Amino acid sequence: MTTAQAQRADHFDQWLQGINQVCGRFGAKLLGSEFSGAIREYKAGAIKLSFVDVAQARLYRTQKEVAQSDGKHFYLALQLNGRAGMEQAGNSIEMSPGDITLIDSTLPSDFVYHENSRQLSLILPRHVVEQGLRFSGVRCAQRIPASSPVAMLANRLILESTRQDSLSLPESEATLEAVVSLLRPALCAAEVEQDAHERMFRKTLRFIDEHIRAEELCPETIAREVGVSVRGLYRMFARKGLVVAQYIKNRRLDFCAESLRHATAEQKLSALGYAWGFTDSSYFSTAFKARFGVSPSEYRKQYSQG
Repeated sequence: MTTAQAQRADHFDQWLQGINQVCGRFGAKLLGSEFSGAIREYKAGAIKLSFVDVAQARLYRTQKEVAQSDGKHFYLALQLNGRAGMEQAGNSIEMSPGDITLIDSTLPSDFVYHENSRQLSLILPRHVVEQGLRFSGVRCAQRIPASSPVAMLANRLILESTRQDSLSLPESEATLEAVVSLLRPALCAAEVEQDAHERMFRKTLRFIDEHIRAEELCPETIAREVGVSVRGLYRMFARKGLVVAQYIKNRRLDFCAESLRHATAEQKLSALGYAWGFTDSSYFSTAFKARFGVSPSEYRKQYSQG
């Protein structure tokens, strides 16, 4: 191996190490002798993104890399310069400057960069996408063209957020929610909306939200009230990659988080959890931290400071 080849291999290894530290576990291969790569991370409150520069390399995630990564979120990829080929779940697209796509971190994926490419990769927490799109059929590895109004607006919003040095946690979370809302028409499979199964699913979600405070809310009650069998209810949620009990818990936690954003320091956290169906305060605290990364008291403190 020549000195130049050794330097290129070392540069490649350092770049991949940076990718794995910032974006989660990926495998990678060189595609030519003119490899170049760099990564820069940006954080502000709930916003976590990176600028990835790369040429003549392939990034991929097999089931092995997925299993080695902790995050269960989405990546919003915004092509800034050059081109990139991106594949996931049987979909294959070519990204040009200004294009946007969504990638699920829990599924295998394959990205190819032949020319000098620069991408912005924004992490979207799964609960933000779930709340924003309401499980209406998230379409990953679908190109949202730069010429579309939603892509133009999302581009401006995302890039402008990186120029703000003092975004508070509430402001940064609102920014992520706004990005998802902007992209909803492009990310949702509109044709599914009219399907009878989809209408039943949405009816079920409404019933859960309306009775989310009830301690006795359970699959048997839900199935009886919406008019399906318990097994049919499980199948309906399984088609969306969901588990009924897990969904109920996460919705309760989402409502708890909303309440905490407006709670006073005097309000007892155990009482708040109980009001949303959590009878065990220790379990409530553990579940809340698992979903949002901080304890209920820390979450409330962040918002009171914001």
